[in-house]
Amino acid sequence: MDLLNTLVDKGLRRELPTRDEALAVLATSDDELLDVVAAAGKVRRQWFGRRVKLNYLVNLKSGLCPEDCSYCSQRLGSKAEILKYTWLKPDQATKAAAAGVAGGAKRVCLVASGRGPTDRDVDRVSQTIEAIKEQHEGVEVCACLGLLSEGQADRLRSAGADAYNHNLNTSEETYGDITTTHTYADRVDTVQQAQAAGLSACSGLIAGMGESDADLVDVVFSLRALDPDSVPVNFLIPMEGTPLAKKWHLTPQRCLRILAMVRFVCPDVEVRLAGGREVHLRSMQPLALHLVNSIFLGDYLTSEGQSGQTDLDMIADAGFEVEGAGTTTLPEHRAPSAGGCGSHEGGCAPCGEPAGSDRATSEASGPAAAQPAGAPEAVAARTDLVAVRRRGAGTDLAPNA
Repeated sequence: MDLLNTLVDKGLRRELPTRDEALAVLATSDDELLDVVAAAGKVRRQWFGRRVKLNYLVNLKSGLCPEDCSYCSQRLGSKAEILKYTWLKPDQATKAAAAGVAGGAKRVCLVASGRGPTDRDVDRVSQTIEAIKEQHEGVEVCACLGLLSEGQADRLRSAGADAYNHNLNTSEETYGDITTTHTYADRVDTVQQAQAAGLSACSGLIAGMGESDADLVDVVFSLRALDPDSVPVNFLIPMEGTPLAKKWHLTPQRCLRILAMVRFVCPDVEVRLAGGREVHLRSMQPLALHLVNSIFLGDYLTSEGQSGQTDLDMIADAGFEVEGAGTTTLPEHRAPSAGGCGSHEGGCAPCGEPAGSDRATSEASGPAAAQPAGAPEAVAARTDLVAVRRRGAGTDLAPNA
């Protein structure tokens, strides 16, 4: 295909595709899917070889969030039966992080629900960062605490944080349809504060909320302009008790096309396969490794992932290798940044929920129930693949790592 040859050439030169080219990737047929994956895979290997970076989430504070993000099980008014607990102590968080590091994670992502941290919260997280760094020399630590106030990014950086995660999630035009308690501009401001403080910025998106192809391209082009080091791609898991119930629009094929489009638009950035991969990609997860160079290991914030050992086996069986602690993630021309953290399921949402970690069976309500023009039709729900997290951080049970 002339389109794919053009996109590969542009990706190898770090040249931005046109919007029409990005839209054309999303519009390719299933018959063309392997060609799309192969083409985007060339760009991925150019900048990242066959390395896969492992990241591990620690949910420092779960549930009881005052924000109304429609995709989130920790949101205001959520009826999801998730774990709810207040701040983990530094030794508890360090113990949880140790499980991920032992499993091969190069980065630990510390996430807390809420609109944003108070200064006392920043002190609390700073103590946790220092404790993790003391026990695990060389491990990267990313914070995901919501909207930052002036000076807080600098304080996190001084405590040893390497990165800060805050996702854009969807296009600016449709942002008000999923959240009303803060704005798209608030998110952009927080990412820019992190960058100004010298933190590696991580910001990504959630696919599957009923958005159109144009919305997906809009948010990815906005991310390219914002220039984070890491772009987590999350796939919504409509969790019981949230307004985005029954929003099942994703197929494995569509997920792969979305990941390929992100890779073409952000060729030399750490693209992280985040929340929802097990539910929506299912047996096609190994193909996604040809497009992304980073994943989360084990469980997410409020939902369970596949076993950590299964993740490691999948990477090895697909012919990839786990990126070691001594390897710089990003290409040399993006140094000295160390790469970004995501959420929520890779990326993390501002309220601390790994974006896309929820599933639901109740009826959708409110503005989020509107269906944008050009949005994909609903597909069969696979709620059997989703389980609420009942182990690891905040519990007495061993973590999955």
